[in-house]
Amino acid sequence: MTVSNDSTATLDHAEEPTSPTGGGAGSTDAAVIAPGRSSRKAWVLAIAIAVVVVSAVVMLLLPLKPMVLGGTACVLMLALLFLRMPVALAMLGPSLLGLYALRGEMVVESQLATLPYLTVASWTLSVVPMFILMGLLLWKAGLTESLYRVGNQWLGWMPGGLAVGTNIAGAGLAAVSGSSVGTTYALARIGIPEMLKAGYDKRLAIGAVIVAGLPGQLIPPSLMLVIYAGVAEVPIGPQLLAGIGPGILVAVLFSIMIMLMAPRWAGSAEAAAALRPRVTWGERFLGLAKVWPIPLIMLIILGGTFSGTFTATEVGAVAALCAVVVTILWKRRSSFSAIREAAIATVSSVGAIFLMLIGVEALSRMLALTGLTGAFADMIDSMGLNRVEFLLLMTVVYIVLGTFMDPIPMLLLTVPILIPTLNALDIDLMWFGVFAVFMGELAVVTPPVGILAFIIHSIVKDKEVNQGQKISMGDVFNAIWYFMPMAIVTVLILIFFPQIATTIPEMSMK
Repeated sequence: MTVSNDSTATLDHAEEPTSPTGGGAGSTDAAVIAPGRSSRKAWVLAIAIAVVVVSAVVMLLLPLKPMVLGGTACVLMLALLFLRMPVALAMLGPSLLGLYALRGEMVVESQLATLPYLTVASWTLSVVPMFILMGLLLWKAGLTESLYRVGNQWLGWMPGGLAVGTNIAGAGLAAVSGSSVGTTYALARIGIPEMLKAGYDKRLAIGAVIVAGLPGQLIPPSLMLVIYAGVAEVPIGPQLLAGIGPGILVAVLFSIMIMLMAPRWAGSAEAAAALRPRVTWGERFLGLAKVWPIPLIMLIILGGTFSGTFTATEVGAVAALCAVVVTILWKRRSSFSAIREAAIATVSSVGAIFLMLIGVEALSRMLALTGLTGAFADMIDSMGLNRVEFLLLMTVVYIVLGTFMDPIPMLLLTVPILIPTLNALDIDLMWFGVFAVFMGELAVVTPPVGILAFIIHSIVKDKEVNQGQKISMGDVFNAIWYFMPMAIVTVLILIFFPQIATTIPEMSMK
C-alpha cells in the first residue's frame, strides 16, 4: 500500500542528473538544472494545492447542482491523489464533504457510524487476510530464486530461453505473492545479469522482467480480483476462476513474442549454450521438488474452488495453513521470526485495503446521490455505443489513466461509476474484473509514472546487475514500448473472445 510514496522517491532519485564520468561537469550541470526543475515542481505543487482548496471551498459555500457537486468532488479526489495522499483518505474526504453539502451533518454522522462496519464486516472479504498471509509466508520462505532456476532448467533450451523462463517464473511468483512490484524486484536482480551475460539485448532483458508480473494478478489467488469482487459485489470464487484463462493467455503471448525476438536480440546460440550448464532430466525433476509448495497450493486453490469443495474463504484459510507449514519446513529455526513478520505485515496490509474499501463505498454512495453515475450511463446510451465500442473506448481511457495513476486507485475510482453502464450494455461483471485488473497492471509499467520502470532503473544502476553496460531511463522506457503492442493485442483478444474468462466460472457454477 506504500507504492505511491515509493514511486515518488524513486522518481526524484531517477531525475537527478549524473555525469557519466562522475566528474565536476556533472556537478555543474546539476547546479544549473536543479533550480529550474525545483521551480517547476514548486509550481505544479502550488497548482495542485490551489485546486484542493478551491474545490473544497466551492463544495462547502456554493449552492451547486448535485451532478456539478459530484464532479467537483472527483476533481478534489484526483488532486489529493496527485499530492500523494493515501488513497483511502483521498476518496473518503471528498465523499464525506459531498455528502455534507448534499444532505447535511446528520447524514455524515450516520455514514461514519455505520459505513465502516457494513463495508468490511463481510464473510466474503475474510479471504483477503488469508491470501495476503499466504503470499507473505511463501515470500519469507525464500522460493523466488528456486522458482527462477526451475524455469530456466525446463525452458532454457528454447529460443530466448532465459527470457522465457523469467516470464514463466514471474507469472508463478506474482500469482502466489500477489505483488508485481516484489516479483519484478526479485527477478530483476536474478535475471537481468544472467541475460546480459548471455549476450541478450538490454531491451529484451529488461522487457522480459517487466512483463513477467503482468499475469500474476490474473492467476489465482489474485488480491486485485478479490478487491474488485468486493467493490462490484460479485462472488469471489468465480471471480478468481475467471482470471485463469486470461492469465495463461498473457504468459503464453509474451513468451511467443520473446521467442520471435530471440533470433535478433537474444545473442548467439553458442554464447547462450556456453553459459547454460547441461541440465539432466534428473536435475530438472529435482528442481521441481524444491518448489513443490507453489504448484500444490495453486492446485488446492483452483481445485477446491472449481469443485465446490471449499468456499473462497475456506480455500484461503487452507492455503494460508499450507504456507505456514512450508515456512516451518523451509526456515526451520528462523520460522517463528518469519511467521511473526508475515503476520504483522498482513495486519498492516489488510487495514490499508479495508480502509480503501470504506472510501470506495463512501464515494459510491455520494456519486449515487448526485446522480452522476446514472448520468454517465445515460451519456453512453445516447452515444449509441455497443459493447465492443465501449470497451475499446475504456481501453484508451485506462491507458491514459495508467500514465499518472497506480492500479488500485484507478480500479477503485472507475468501477463504481461504470457498473450501471456495464449492466446496461450486458457486459459480464466478472469478465470486466479481469479486463480492469489487467489494465491496472499495465498502469504499473506505463510511462511516465509506471512504478516498475523506476524500480528497474534503480536496480540496473548496480554494476553487478548491468554487467558494465550503461542503462538509462530511456532504455527502460524503450523496452516497455517494445512489449506494449502485445499487451494491446491481449486486450483485444479478451474483448472479442470473452469466453476465455467466462467459461471456467460458468462451469464451476453449474
